[in-house]
Amino acid sequence: MPKSIKQLTEAPQRITGGHRLCPGCAEPTIVRQVLMAAGDRPIIAANATGCLEVSSSVFPYTAWKIPWIHLAFENAAAVIAGVEAAYQQWRRKGLIAPDVRYGLVAFAGDGGTYDIGLQALSGMAERWHDCVFVCLNNEAYMNTGVQRSSATPYGANTTTSPAGRVIPGKPVHRKDLTMIMAAHDIPYVAQVAPALPPLWRHLINAAEKAFEYEGPAFLNVLSPCPLGWIHDSSRTPEIAKLAVDTCFWPIYEVDHGAWKLLYKPKEKLPIEAYLETQGRFRHLMRGDQGAQVRKEMQAWVDYKWEQVLKLCGEA
Repeated sequence: MPKSIKQLTEAPQRITGGHRLCPGCAEPTIVRQVLMAAGDRPIIAANATGCLEVSSSVFPYTAWKIPWIHLAFENAAAVIAGVEAAYQQWRRKGLIAPDVRYGLVAFAGDGGTYDIGLQALSGMAERWHDCVFVCLNNEAYMNTGVQRSSATPYGANTTTSPAGRVIPGKPVHRKDLTMIMAAHDIPYVAQVAPALPPLWRHLINAAEKAFEYEGPAFLNVLSPCPLGWIHDSSRTPEIAKLAVDTCFWPIYEVDHGAWKLLYKPKEKLPIEAYLETQGRFRHLMRGDQGAQVRKEMQAWVDYKWEQVLKLCGEA
């Protein structure tokens, strides 16, 4: 059963305030909600190099109140898989009581998940390690200077896909990693967002299932970034919800092979309602070139939305 708000607020606080993440960054909200959903079980976290790691563990301080491992950009999944293998060995040797089940979780950005961490992530899933992998998806390499990743949307302005006369931002659409992970046939995959109600509840419910099920689980969580997306820090939950209400970021889960749509907007908003909130798309809001890119983006969003509806039996 999903936990009540009272139960969630009484959960152990495993990451504290006082970290140095940017105002309005969605990452601490996501991490706090994921760890709240883990309940009372002991937690061990692996954290790839990135915004979360850099800003939460500036020596000699730390915002973490759990065993926490800092590792390289690309090997979060490999490290948490190694921790899980050791944990299983300790259980077999009787060093851990059989009724105690640890929550093993890895956090990484989209660069360390979609790109240079994909091989390790796929291996973790294929080997069936009992752990949770959370992608903090802010759609670019924000920690190293807002370079494009394969999670970056078509048309977005980044330092390595600069909008100008030659290209209108990133010239190709993003990779659909959630569907790639669903194709691994693992127990649980979900695409969620830390948005305004009721969407935050879907994030927590997904995290609860991810920790509860035995075997690998993957959560792809949209993580608005005021620095890279160029938006007011107070608008993070609103912008996350606009991503969902425009169907730019569908909210769904794949639970033991069963596809389920978690949220269907009462009114599907046009993509412009989302794009106009962010400076990274400012160049698309003017001129013939911008109009053409917006048209292509809308067509892609419509195509992906229909694809999700069919898979979830909603078409």
